Amino acid sequence: MTDADAELIESRVRGFLAQTEIPYETIVCRPDQADTAVFCEVFGTPFEASVNTILVGSKKEPKSYAACLVLANTRLDVNRTVRKEMGVRKCSFASFEETEAVTGMLSGGVTPFDLPDEIPILIDARIVGEDVMWLGGGSRSLKVGVKADDLARLPNARVVEGLAG
Repeated sequence: MTDADAELIESRVRGFLAQTEIPYETIVCRPDQADTAVFCEVFGTPFEASVNTILVGSKKEPKSYAACLVLANTRLDVNRTVRKEMGVRKCSFASFEETEAVTGMLSGGVTPFDLPDEIPILIDARIVGEDVMWLGGGSRSLKVGVKADDLARLPNARVVEGLAG
């Protein structure tokens, strides 16, 4: 992904947030600071305020996908809850290459903002409240902070009990 590609994605994400009228903050970081543990350490963000967006895909064709939002200090329940929510027999984490092809975003920067319309957004029920949560901004150079409750207002989003443990 080139710098121009990253800037285009970041611009789309900002436009999406403006269009949906979700207030947000941003932090610009170096690409090597995008991974959750490094980001939290460098910017003093607790894991409880950092949300990972993880793309999961069905095993069978035609492939279906879901973007799962979980707190950084939890584990996504792919084999039970995600599979059930997607309505498929088997699913797994999408590869880095598959994630980029489906979302147009690199792992470490994937965000629920401006995903393709056919991808549902599943949000772990623990992500609630007025606290600001930090997520990828579409590239590995941008993090976006939004109130947890605003995530549930995203088109195609639903809050799911037990999405992560």
